[in-house]
Amino acid sequence: MLDLEVVPERSLGNEQWEFALGMPFSQAISILQKHCRIIKNVQVLYSEQTPLSHDLILNLTQDGIKLLFDATNQRLKVIEVYDLSKVKLKYCGVHFNSQTIAPTIEQIDQSFGATHPGVYNAAEQLFHLNFRGLSFSFQLDSWNEAPKYEPNFAMGLASLQIPHGAMVKRMHIYTGNNLQETRAPAMPLACFLGNIYAECVDVLRDRAGPLGLRLRLLTAGCGLGVMTDSKVKSLERSIYFGDSCQDVLGALGSPHKVFYKSEDKMKIHSPSPHKQVPSKCNDYFFNYFTLGVDILFDSTTHLVKKFVLHTNYPGHYNFNIYHRCDFKIPLVIKKGKSYSWDQIQELLGHPMEKPVVLHRSSSANNTNPFGSTFCFGLQRMIFEVMQNNHIASVTLYGAPRTTSHARPESSSSSH
Repeated sequence: MLDLEVVPERSLGNEQWEFALGMPFSQAISILQKHCRIIKNVQVLYSEQTPLSHDLILNLTQDGIKLLFDATNQRLKVIEVYDLSKVKLKYCGVHFNSQTIAPTIEQIDQSFGATHPGVYNAAEQLFHLNFRGLSFSFQLDSWNEAPKYEPNFAMGLASLQIPHGAMVKRMHIYTGNNLQETRAPAMPLACFLGNIYAECVDVLRDRAGPLGLRLRLLTAGCGLGVMTDSKVKSLERSIYFGDSCQDVLGALGSPHKVFYKSEDKMKIHSPSPHKQVPSKCNDYFFNYFTLGVDILFDSTTHLVKKFVLHTNYPGHYNFNIYHRCDFKIPLVIKKGKSYSWDQIQELLGHPMEKPVVLHRSSSANNTNPFGSTFCFGLQRMIFEVMQNNHIASVTLYGAPRTTSHARPESSSSSH
C-alpha cells in the first residue's frame, strides 16, 4: 500500500517520487514505469473521437488514484484519490488516513483545521469541504435526513453542518479555490530536469509555403549554487530551411537523439522515383522530444530540408514519444483554437491527389492497434491525419534558401 504525502495546491508523493501539478504527461509515465513493481494496473483513459474535449487520465486502479491531465497542454491538472481504502495519506508528516485511522470529518478537522462550511451536492449526495487547492467529498450514507441549513446569527448567512462520523469518499488536489474552474499550472521548476521545452512554435511562411520555425522556448535557470537563478527563462529562436547543423545546434542545443533514415518510404510517390540516384549516405533527423519537433538534414549538404511537428494525440502510434508541440500556422482565422482536418481544408483548400496511407508497426511486433493514418499534401506541408479527423503531425518542406538571404538575429527575453 502506497504511503503518500498530500501537499495542497502542489503534489501527491513520497520521498522517492511525486506527482506534481503542472507535470508533463510523459514524466508521470516515467515515474510509473520506474516503479512498475509497486504501482501496477494503470489505465490510460481518453476520448478516441474527440481527444480535446475530455481530460487525458491515468487511472491507478490498484491504488485508487486518478491523474487528470489537460487535454490541450497535457500537463497535470487535478489529482484525485477516489478510494481512500487503498492508500495511506498524511499531511505535514502526520497520517489522516490509514488502516488504523479513518478519514472522518473529525479527523479532517483535526489535521487541516477550520475552513468554510461544507457544500451539499444533492445530485451526488455528497458534502464537499473545500480548502485552497484541496477538497474532500463526504459520503452521507449514514445520514438519511435532508440536509438542513441553519442561519448564522452573526452575519445572517447560512452554514451547513457535515454530520458527525461522515467518511471521506474522494479527495482532490488542484490549483486555486474552485475545482470546477481549475486549470493546469505552469510546469514546476523541478520538472525541467535540464531540458528545454517549447511554449509555442510559429510556422514562418510566405505565399509560396513554409520558410522555417520560430520557437519560444522555456528553460530553468542553472548555475553553480543550488538557488542560483532558480526561475524559468524564456528564449526565442528561429530556424530556417537551409540552415546548417551548426546553426541548429547553436539555436536549440544538442538533440535528444540522432536518427538515420534507412529508407525513404515516400519516394515511390515522387514524379520519377526510378530516376533518383541512390545516395551513399542516409539523411538524418535531430529528434527534440521535449519540443515535439524533428528536423531532417540532407546527408550530402548537412542543411535542413524538413521539419516535423508532433501533436502527441492519444491513439496515435507515436503517442508519448514526443511532448505536444503547440504550433501555429499563420492563416486568416480565429486565434486560440485547434482545428480538425475538415476545417483546415476549408482554409487552405482541398488536396488535388488522394492521400498516402501510412501504416506504422515495429519490427518486433507487426501489429498496430491504432490503425493507419493518411497523409495529405498542401502548400509544401504534409498533414498526417488520424482516423478521428485530428492532425497527428505536420511535415514542412521546401527548397533551401539562397545565400543572399540574411539570417535574422535571434532575440531573447527572460522573465
